[in-house]
Amino acid sequence: MTQWTENEIPDQTGRTVVITGAGRGLGLITARALAGAGARVVLGVRDLDRGRRAVAGLPGRFDVRPLDVADLGSVRAFAAAWTGDLDVLINNAGVMDTPAARTADGFDRQTATNYLGPFVLTNLLLEHVTDRVVHVTSQLHRQGRIDLADLDWRTRPYHSMAAYRASKLAVVLHSLELQRRLDARGSVVRSVLASPGIARTGLAAHSRSDIVNRVPFLTNSPEQGALSLLYAATQDVPGNAYVGPGGLGGLRGSPAVGRPGRNGLDEELAARLWDVTAELVGPAPRSPEAADGGGVYICSYDPLRSPGPDRRPAAPPA
Repeated sequence: MTQWTENEIPDQTGRTVVITGAGRGLGLITARALAGAGARVVLGVRDLDRGRRAVAGLPGRFDVRPLDVADLGSVRAFAAAWTGDLDVLINNAGVMDTPAARTADGFDRQTATNYLGPFVLTNLLLEHVTDRVVHVTSQLHRQGRIDLADLDWRTRPYHSMAAYRASKLAVVLHSLELQRRLDARGSVVRSVLASPGIARTGLAAHSRSDIVNRVPFLTNSPEQGALSLLYAATQDVPGNAYVGPGGLGGLRGSPAVGRPGRNGLDEELAARLWDVTAELVGPAPRSPEAADGGGVYICSYDPLRSPGPDRRPAAPPA
């Protein structure tokens, strides 16, 4: 199988990319590579000083802004301050296997960080997006189960890995339903999934499951894991494509386009999850009602706007 590398990223000059959780790990590696290819990269980070230090001295155009995806006030402030086009939004920020905790908004921290915050951010920025949204998920979504009656782990006993798997399945279902809504409106914007496999980053290393230390031969380096994000963000993949490592059951190897688990292809569940999520997080400030009666968070932007031929990513090499 051909090994795809950073060297095959097409010229990104003139493009703007937002990456959440980009102060370290996969997000920072992705930011560095895209900026190196010519993109203007906006890093959404919780710690501004740390984010600025992370990109200090790196070649390229970086803009570091405060963003805590677990805090919906922070998410809304970030989106409200955005002006101009946004070619690619990469929802990368995430936590894994964390103890039970609640955010300032009262949500389960793991669910809020991995799914609720990115859901709100995507919908608030979508009117600016010209090309695609990349949702970072995990192979573990395949073992995930969604409880629509208790999405936020308020009544069930909390299990950290079950919550993680469920949050990553929610990400996959969000992408599925978002693409359906984009297609229904004739939009050129794509919703794409990226899985880094099991990458040796702080996210996995700090997981209480300790999988990185127990089975290192199943893991990707952080640079290898970031290739899935870079491929999903720059290559000519179809809407709702699932990009992940092509070897060892999707755990490691060069990025390839595959399919999510069967549980991530349930269109009825995806639609119901969207509605439950929208009710849980509240209406979008800029679009409290959708003109077509579909409720809040339903892509309130001009569906016919096109990025134009000069803003589309180059086709992958033959």
